[in-house]
Amino acid sequence: MSELLERIKSYQQQIPKAQTVAEGKLVRGIGLTLEAVGCQLPVGSQALVQTIEGEIEAEVVGFADNITYLMPTEAVKGIVPGSRVKPLSRESGIPVGMELLGRVVDSNGQPLDGKGAINTDKRVPLTRPPMNPLLRKPIESPLDVGVRAVNTMLTVGQGQRMGLFAGSGVGKSVLLGMMTRGTSADVVVVGLIGERGREVKEFIHDILGEEERQKSVVVAAPADTSPLMRLKGCETAVSIAEYFRDQGMNVLLLVDSLTRYAMAQREIALAVGEPPATKGYPPSVFARLPALVERAGNGSANQGSITAFYTVLVEGDDLQDPIADAARAILDGHIVLARRLSDSGHYPAIDVEASISRVMPMVVSDEHLAASRRIRQVYSNYQQNRDLISIGAYTKGSDPRIDLAINAEPAINQLFQQGMKQVIPYDDSLTDMMKLAQALGTG
Repeated sequence: MSELLERIKSYQQQIPKAQTVAEGKLVRGIGLTLEAVGCQLPVGSQALVQTIEGEIEAEVVGFADNITYLMPTEAVKGIVPGSRVKPLSRESGIPVGMELLGRVVDSNGQPLDGKGAINTDKRVPLTRPPMNPLLRKPIESPLDVGVRAVNTMLTVGQGQRMGLFAGSGVGKSVLLGMMTRGTSADVVVVGLIGERGREVKEFIHDILGEEERQKSVVVAAPADTSPLMRLKGCETAVSIAEYFRDQGMNVLLLVDSLTRYAMAQREIALAVGEPPATKGYPPSVFARLPALVERAGNGSANQGSITAFYTVLVEGDDLQDPIADAARAILDGHIVLARRLSDSGHYPAIDVEASISRVMPMVVSDEHLAASRRIRQVYSNYQQNRDLISIGAYTKGSDPRIDLAINAEPAINQLFQQGMKQVIPYDDSLTDMMKLAQALGTG
């Protein structure tokens, strides 16, 4: 009898105990956060808050002593003191599958395009443990993005993570659309984070196009959504890209923008009392940026790749902005869009002098690298003396290098410019560049 009791006791110890979470009540609501007592919910879990107009969803974003901090996922209406807070149990993760192709979803993976439910049983977590860097495949081959200036002067490798730095209204979204139409990737995942609602629809219907949408997934978290949904929207786009990479596909991930992601985290962190550090950004912002960026890149031997472009909005065209500075340090290169070029009608407005692809030497031939360096030298020589040339202070024949730069400037600008609907394949881009480099000769 004693043996039986001991065996039953050992079995009972092995059975996991279900933790019962009691319902709580609101004691304070201020700004973006709600404070509740009586419910011990883990950070990141979901809850339902009772209001006089019904129930709204909220997420636990922090705690202090016996107070739980929640942030609603939608506009707060009808909140009263003592409102009931109860745990929300539902299937966790983001729905994924080939059924996502051609669809537009929100931060929770729910459809926004009115095409019905996404019928898939597969789900992936919003975040996952970091990948062992030694298991990643090296970046060895270029990725065609259909943009001649990028293919030739800033060649992108499969699995590279690039930043797209620009002020407002300089052409970031248009350049992303050009890459989507011209890429050789199998799948394109686009995260539109913190953009105006008009821009979301415009990007999907005008810039992206019907044909490109068939191999694309768009995650939209417009500016009028809560900071929590903007934060999750970016992570949802990365999770979907990781799923397709795990299936052995080459994915192009476009996130517009990384700055809005950082701003959403800043709003949440400041709301729960985290102290500001650099120009109003709390330390958690600079911890989350590399965690997000490092999820992209090449997978292991049996997986595909995620080539990522993250747009960074530089306020006042200041490249020393804290987010721009932090992003430059953790990315594999950056493309800078210059306002002076866009104002003069030069599109895409890529400032080749200020841009760099750190993996380009590893994915192109020696001839390609030498040709791009030669064109860059001549172009830079013209830009450095542009003011003297414009006011007529330079006398022709004074410096043969400047004379060559003046003569070559129209041809170089033609190489760097391209129509919004025009797609120039990698091989054609390379042919155009080699012709120009041969005409310029050796430096």
